Amino acid sequence: MHPPRSRRSLLVRGAGMLATTGAPAWLVPTVAQAQSVLRPTPRQAEGPFYPVALPSDQDFDLLRNGGAVYSKAQPVWVEGLVMDTRGMPVAGAVVEIWQCDHEGHYHHPQDGGKADPKFQGFGRVAVGKDGRYRFRTMRPAPYSGRTPHIHVKVKLDRKELLTTQLYVAGDPGNPRDGLWQRLDLQDRAALTREFSASADGLRVDFPIVVQV
Repeated sequence: MHPPRSRRSLLVRGAGMLATTGAPAWLVPTVAQAQSVLRPTPRQAEGPFYPVALPSDQDFDLLRNGGAVYSKAQPVWVEGLVMDTRGMPVAGAVVEIWQCDHEGHYHHPQDGGKADPKFQGFGRVAVGKDGRYRFRTMRPAPYSGRTPHIHVKVKLDRKELLTTQLYVAGDPGNPRDGLWQRLDLQDRAALTREFSASADGLRVDFPIVVQV
């Protein structure tokens, strides 16, 4: 008869299985995470340009603002799964993204109202039972002092679960960006993602893990 395995040994074994099956390093649990399976997505600052008033058009497609079509930047599909630390989809969660236009301007009074009116600049989607979300937007552009990034916020009912930022892997501005520099290696891996070519523009997979 083999002696029963301790909770610690089972957790270490589970972490090893995740590591050998190709799970991203930032998703692999540590022994200290006794009640968690997945590492939560790192938080980052909201920044000064979250909309004061939400636009009338706030759907998944930021390249169409009402009837206007924005064509001054490279299209990208941002998509992924919203899940809790057990790996279960968070049905009903709302994902919001916002970003500057191709010239680095936000739709915000503090940015002088210079943003291209054809660029929606903000979008929100509610995820279904599968936890998946999808946006069509532009490859993020740099502006003074910041590397290209997309702001991301996740809400559930009236509770804000996460605010963070998504970065472009390999962008030369990353090492010069103060917020990106302060991320440790695991957090950089979670927030800095590959923007890969596809038939209908770039595509980036951005899984989001939240504590519910």
